[in-house]
Amino acid sequence: QLQASGGGLVQAGGSLRLSCVASGRIFSSDALGWFRQAPGKEREFVSAITWSVAGTYYADSVKGRFTISKDNAKNTMYLQMNSLRPEDTAVYYCVARDSPYYSTRRSDYDYWGQGTLVTVSS
Repeated sequence: QLQASGGGLVQAGGSLRLSCVASGRIFSSDALGWFRQAPGKEREFVSAITWSVAGTYYADSVKGRFTISKDNAKNTMYLQMNSLRPEDTAVYYCVARDSPYYSTRRSDYDYWGQGTLVTVSS
């Protein structure tokens, strides 16, 4: 129900855009977002976007470099990642929850995509 794509290998300072296609039912569930998990680390919140409130939220580590957005007509959410750093290397997961409010907690999200790998070389 969530299909993420767009990961790949990029040099530090480069850019990538991740996409997440959602089924119509999930896309109407309001809060959508991205988490990531680096090797040997806990899965962490990256960004979220809410439909009804039209708000966007970012982890401090990506604020000013990443931009989350969505295209309602295409049922697709995006994560534009600029000025990438080696520490951004991780598997990125798109998520959704049946709530109008975003959350930074993994357990609050009801739907998870399969993940897409982003590797940033130094």
